[in-house]
Amino acid sequence: MNYKTPGVYVEEIAKFPPSVAQVETAIPAFIGYTAEGPKNQPTRISSMLEYETLFGKAKNEAFTFTIIPATTVAPIKPRTVTATVTPSPFKMYYAMQMYFANGGGPCYIVSVGNLATGYPASVDMGDLEDGLDTLEREDEPTLIVFPDAEKLGVDAYELYGQALQHAELMKDRFVIMDVVGDDDTAVADFRNNLDSGENLKYGAAYYPKLETVLTYSYDTAIIVADNKTLEYLKTNDSELYNLAKAAIESNKVVMAPSSAMAGVYAKVDSTSGVFKAPANVGLSYVVAPTVKISHEDQENLNVDSTAGKSINAIRTFVGRGTTVWGARTLDGNSNEWRYISVRRFFTMVEESVKKATERFVFEPNTANTWIRVQTMIENFLNQQWQDGALAGSKPEEAYYVSVGLNKTMSAQDILEGRMIIEVGMAAVRPAEFIVLRFSHKLQEA
Repeated sequence: MNYKTPGVYVEEIAKFPPSVAQVETAIPAFIGYTAEGPKNQPTRISSMLEYETLFGKAKNEAFTFTIIPATTVAPIKPRTVTATVTPSPFKMYYAMQMYFANGGGPCYIVSVGNLATGYPASVDMGDLEDGLDTLEREDEPTLIVFPDAEKLGVDAYELYGQALQHAELMKDRFVIMDVVGDDDTAVADFRNNLDSGENLKYGAAYYPKLETVLTYSYDTAIIVADNKTLEYLKTNDSELYNLAKAAIESNKVVMAPSSAMAGVYAKVDSTSGVFKAPANVGLSYVVAPTVKISHEDQENLNVDSTAGKSINAIRTFVGRGTTVWGARTLDGNSNEWRYISVRRFFTMVEESVKKATERFVFEPNTANTWIRVQTMIENFLNQQWQDGALAGSKPEEAYYVSVGLNKTMSAQDILEGRMIIEVGMAAVRPAEFIVLRFSHKLQEA
């Protein structure tokens, strides 16, 4: 300061180095159809109530009823009612229920069409592509989910390929995919039709679909029999009303697993950390997978010797319920990016350090600045090591940060205004295969 007037002046001297703030790691963007709400405007919500307020509820389904009258002669049987439904392809509302039930928190909704403007007859690839494009303008989302993509059939894999390209371009997000269908060719169709290029590390796939405890939405004005609505039966034939209502609710919603998995990612990140694999976790609101996967079946899912497109199985174990039993990215043949937790941890560190170093743009490219930057990043990585995200018994075994002339930069780099920082990390990896070795021990005298 240029002092000119006599007096006492207070000056604060910064002693602490700048710090790196960890970015959010599990903020999914759900792209699909809703009952109402703004179209192609990514909207942040944090609860099911907020979703219903902004985007409405599920589309009411049409049911067909079969009523078998009671018999009055032997064998005497009571009146029975069955209800069949051909569900609409729009599953966003149920996806949100699965997401929040499995630990989900704040997320983004990208509505690509709604009832207010008229649902399309079926899921449209162009609508979902347009919704994906809107996310290029959003910085916060870190996961991408398409609840309605399964209705595209094998065309869904073209959409997933575009999402992987988007993730590679943005470098701060990850795609959660579903294997379309449950038949014997579903896995082969997935691997043969997914055109991922070099972007396999930015996505993970799950199989099979899940039978949930959720029931389909319906209108009480639905006709049950003889032009009698469910609402009419409630006050005029309570027995038939209860039978019809039970028949409707016996049709459980079957969901692709991606929305539930987005909730698992969020829960694991918040309770353990992004470095923990989102696996060996029980799923809520799930009755059972639609396909029972054996140990031998999973060998083919987990390892794809040709393209490396690993698929994570969801299995049921006695006494443990329905459990996520896989932790691999699609890049299953890569030693670097085989595991979801490693890829997402690196993404978190890269994005956090990128945002923190933006304050040094246009600072003098000198040793003083280099020391400040190096110290800032080292402090951040040291905290990650202490939290258990990095391997090594001491910090120098867990990470290194290098910046400086003749280290990471040449004199020409400095002349051209480039500050180059090199960061190395030994990320922890999940114990995917635990091998127990037993042997007989000879008796000793």
